[in-house]
Amino acid sequence: MVGPAANGGRIVTSRQVLSVVNGGQDPVMRVGPASIASSDCGGIEFTREDVEALLSERIKPKNKFSLKEKCDTMTDYIKRLKMCIKWFQELEGDLLLEQEKHWKMLETAEKKCNDIEMVMGQKEEELNSIIVALRKNYTALQEKLAKEESDKLAAMVSLNKEKDARLSVERSQAPIKEELERAQRESSSANQKILSLNDMYKRLQEYNTSLQQYNSKLQAELNQTNEILKNVEKEKVAVLENLSNLRGYCTSLQDQLTATKVGESNDEAMKLKDALASEVGCLRLDLQQVRDERDRQLSHVQELSVEVLKYKELTGKSADELGNLTTKSNELEARCASQSDQIKQLQEKLDAAENKLAMSDLSAYEIRTGYEEQKRVNSELQFRLDEAELKLVEGEALRKKLHNTILELKGNIRVFCRVRPLLFDDAADDEPKAVSFPTTTENLGRGIELLQHGQKHSFVFDKVFVPESSQEEVFVEVSQLVQSALDGYKVCIFAYGQTGSGKTHTMMGTSGNDDDKGLIPRSLEQIFESRQTLQNQGWKYEMQV
Repeated sequence: MVGPAANGGRIVTSRQVLSVVNGGQDPVMRVGPASIASSDCGGIEFTREDVEALLSERIKPKNKFSLKEKCDTMTDYIKRLKMCIKWFQELEGDLLLEQEKHWKMLETAEKKCNDIEMVMGQKEEELNSIIVALRKNYTALQEKLAKEESDKLAAMVSLNKEKDARLSVERSQAPIKEELERAQRESSSANQKILSLNDMYKRLQEYNTSLQQYNSKLQAELNQTNEILKNVEKEKVAVLENLSNLRGYCTSLQDQLTATKVGESNDEAMKLKDALASEVGCLRLDLQQVRDERDRQLSHVQELSVEVLKYKELTGKSADELGNLTTKSNELEARCASQSDQIKQLQEKLDAAENKLAMSDLSAYEIRTGYEEQKRVNSELQFRLDEAELKLVEGEALRKKLHNTILELKGNIRVFCRVRPLLFDDAADDEPKAVSFPTTTENLGRGIELLQHGQKHSFVFDKVFVPESSQEEVFVEVSQLVQSALDGYKVCIFAYGQTGSGKTHTMMGTSGNDDDKGLIPRSLEQIFESRQTLQNQGWKYEMQV
């Protein structure tokens, strides 16, 4: 115990004295920034080597027994330590501001990236829905076109069948031509046979003329329907040429027959005049045979005429069916043309959609590139943020070390003395003052003199608070100890003195007045303020009372 009681004397004014002692500090853990008295670094910067040199510096005054020199040396050292702590606090503040700025930039970038991704997702969904609809329309049109193509192929097959039937009809006319040739060759033996054949030929010629006209009509229709029927026209032309050849051949046979009659009549008139009577019987027999052959040829020609009529009926049916097929083919061609137009329009729409999709892909690529760039910037900002946090942790550790060093230099155990004002029952006004404060440089603010029985007693403390000192001034000297408690050191602050000396007022203060709050309320306020500040930096505190 340091104070008047240590000298064994009894202090009359002990009710006016209050001593505040700081207990020993044991390192437990370190948290939070310090509450440092205001000072200006003056633009001085400290490096790690400077701080380590400052911490490892040993104070060796020239005169070990000169308290003033020792005090001045320690004051200068403490001033430099405060400047270093101030510099670290400013650096810590800059780092916190930069950290907050980086966090804001990171949140802004992440929000922007999320908005861009949302817009990209919406555009992609819209384009996918458009593409799906176009693909469905395209598939339906392809199916419809395939169905139309199958109908057209069926119509072409039926048309080819009709063409084969017509060719078969034309081929069946070939035996008729052969029969006509054979009849013409047989008619050369007799005049009656030739005449009947000429009549039959005329009728056939008329029928062939009608057939030619009908075939020309069919040829025109077939040319409009399909170019494939041109082969039929060529075959019809060949048939007409054959008929013309047959006509010329019959004419030449008639001329030869006439010339033969004239020549034979003259020769026979001169040479066979006597043999006519004997040959009349033979000629009659031959005439009868020719007549029988003529009747047989007539019946054969009638049968052939019936067959020609049947083929004509078949040809008419084929022409009707061919007309129907032509109509169907025209309708199918018109439908195919309309389908082709629709497919062309859909193809144009599909091309436009593909172009739009390509543009969206390009914009998505640009957005993705911007996103990657923003991501890279975010990574760089995160790296810088981690560096700032690391520097902040290192600075906090160094600040704790400097703060602890200052408190150790001040003393792990400190005794403060506070003198309360005089009350009405303490002493009369005409009595000399029992408590006075020295004004010498060495003991200014640290010394106190007590007058007892006319004898002075001088005492020196770490700090002496005069009666006019406020609660705030007392707390300023204790606030650094509260910070040490937050840094993890065990701290004990207690007040001792006689009853009525002011212990409760110093520790608790007066309720209802902020200026009169004591050490305990102010310490709690500082603790909770530091907790709130450090909680924003990621620290977590658990408190128990």
